[in-house]
Amino acid sequence: MTIPRAIRPLKHSGALRSARSAFSTTSTARTTSVTLKALGLDSYNLGVYNGEWSGNGDVVETVNPATGEVLGAVQQASGKDLDHTLQCATKAAKMWREVPAPKRGEIVRQMRNALSDKIEPLGRLVALEMGKILPEGIGEVQEYVDIADYAVGLSRMLNGKVIPSERPGHMMMEMWNPLGVVGVISAFNFPVAVYGWNSALSLVCGNAVVWKGAPTTGLTSVAVTKILAEVLEKNGLPGALCSLASGGADIGNMMAKDKRVNLVSFTGSTNVGRKVALTVQERFGKSLLELGGNNAIIVHNDADIDLAVRSILFAAVGTAGQRCTTTRRLFLHEDIHDTFIERLIKAYGQIR
Repeated sequence: MTIPRAIRPLKHSGALRSARSAFSTTSTARTTSVTLKALGLDSYNLGVYNGEWSGNGDVVETVNPATGEVLGAVQQASGKDLDHTLQCATKAAKMWREVPAPKRGEIVRQMRNALSDKIEPLGRLVALEMGKILPEGIGEVQEYVDIADYAVGLSRMLNGKVIPSERPGHMMMEMWNPLGVVGVISAFNFPVAVYGWNSALSLVCGNAVVWKGAPTTGLTSVAVTKILAEVLEKNGLPGALCSLASGGADIGNMMAKDKRVNLVSFTGSTNVGRKVALTVQERFGKSLLELGGNNAIIVHNDADIDLAVRSILFAAVGTAGQRCTTTRRLFLHEDIHDTFIERLIKAYGQIR
């Protein structure tokens, strides 16, 4: 299998690094260095966390897609690393489920504040590593902060029901129980937000989380995990509650097959999502899928053309065009078709 250039193992990348150096500038290299330092990252980073940092898989470098600059490298998980991480997460989940939900919410609140404190360098890393513009990178971290706020409130609202019974002197009580371990397989286009949505809600519900981010955004996965791990350590909690197993499709496939992962949340292509769903279903596990789309916008002849052009432009090129909700098709009323296309082409001319 040909390994994409951006995630080629380090041992094969000497010539690539020399070629890419021609694209790097002093200013971008300085920005990268400052950003990595602010997030506790280096040029080489371990990519497995379960209370301790390790990694015995391939060393994979990540690259700024806009410039070709090598940002850093992450040591991926091996199969044994994932097995050990799942052991640690399973053990941590048994402890965590006994912690009262409002107290779990307090930990998520602290994580929210820690992420907010690092929002600028973390957003900048997203922009450097994924390729979206800086405001979107920062906005993505803000999404994690916002869902953490929601999760904190949810931690005091996990209510069951008291149901009348037909038997005198009896009643029935409904109580929701944690699943155990939630596996999160996230995509490169939202390397912070997707994990944040899953993690914050899973934690307040009493589950441990094992994360496999995209290999092309491995530095972001490590940076986020370091922020969360510091909160857990300060509170005397096992780091395995927010475990990380960096890796490629092999690690994701192992997670989908493993019965210890009670729910697999997968974000990616529709084709791979089908395979994940079938693999998880074969062992009667639970899956949560966020897959690609073929999204269209309809513009009628009485529409606000200026607003429609601006909206469609951002809907198509936002996140560097790499969104599951990216606009791919337009249905234009014939009365405005020619004028609209002319103005849309002109708007595209503003994009670098």
